[in-house]
Amino acid sequence: MKSVHVVQHMHILPSGEESVLFIGVYSSYDAAETAIKRLSMQPGFCKYPEIIDPDITDQEQGFYIDLYELDKDHWSSGYVTMVGDSEYKA
Repeated sequence: MKSVHVVQHMHILPSGEESVLFIGVYSSYDAAETAIKRLSMQPGFCKYPEIIDPDITDQEQGFYIDLYELDKDHWSSGYVTMVGDSEYKA
């Protein structure tokens, strides 16, 4: 099984919305950690430099490393767009 490690950074805007930044795709967990070390001192990232593990913390803001298997659909159930409490129909 071939897989990659995807790094993203999430912080919450004053409006309460989540801002998720796609950082990159890495061949190993160590390479992903090294990228985070390079970025964690940069403006914005330095406010939330931690690697977040949702299984052990309630902290939401920081870096996430997710493992993705290649050649596999990771979203396969379709979607709807909501505006308020109603489905948006274009």
